[in-house]
Amino acid sequence: MIYKFLVGSEESENFKLEIAIDSSDTFLRLRNTILDAAGYDKNQMDSFVVCDEDWTKEKEVTYYDMDTDSDEDIWIMEDTPLDELVEDEGQKLKFVFDYMTDRYFYMILKETVPGKSLHDPLCQRKEGKAPQEMLAADLLDSKPVKIDDTVIEDLDEEFYGENAFNEEELAELNDEFREENGE
Repeated sequence: MIYKFLVGSEESENFKLEIAIDSSDTFLRLRNTILDAAGYDKNQMDSFVVCDEDWTKEKEVTYYDMDTDSDEDIWIMEDTPLDELVEDEGQKLKFVFDYMTDRYFYMILKETVPGKSLHDPLCQRKEGKAPQEMLAADLLDSKPVKIDDTVIEDLDEEFYGENAFNEEELAELNDEFREENGE
């Protein structure tokens, strides 16, 4: 079966990907396809978060085992086929590409194509420009500026955005994905 994922970003509203991948393929191959399409480095820490309908974390699939002493199940990208954790159209995921600032792409399983297979994952559509990959490097490189014995970080509003979280933009993205999915 072929899975078709829609990928979007709250940071770059015009950035969208459509990825086709075999359902038995691994999260690692999906990761690499997304990173290639976005023009991102593959040497960074990232993970997939399988979410419920309200975008709340249910499971996490990591690049490698981080040796956490947790009772939670651990899923590793290289060892986990997509169809082990994702099977229903409309399934929501997040692809966390920047751990330092908790930045991610929203993903929705737009379509499943039964009876077909795909040898290699494919970015079928790419629109817009991906957001800057690593904002953490900007943060780490910035030097505090002293003004009248007060330390002020040399960061501007563009780094953080206008608001910490805009629920209306998220709802619009969700509605757009549903529209494209015929829901």
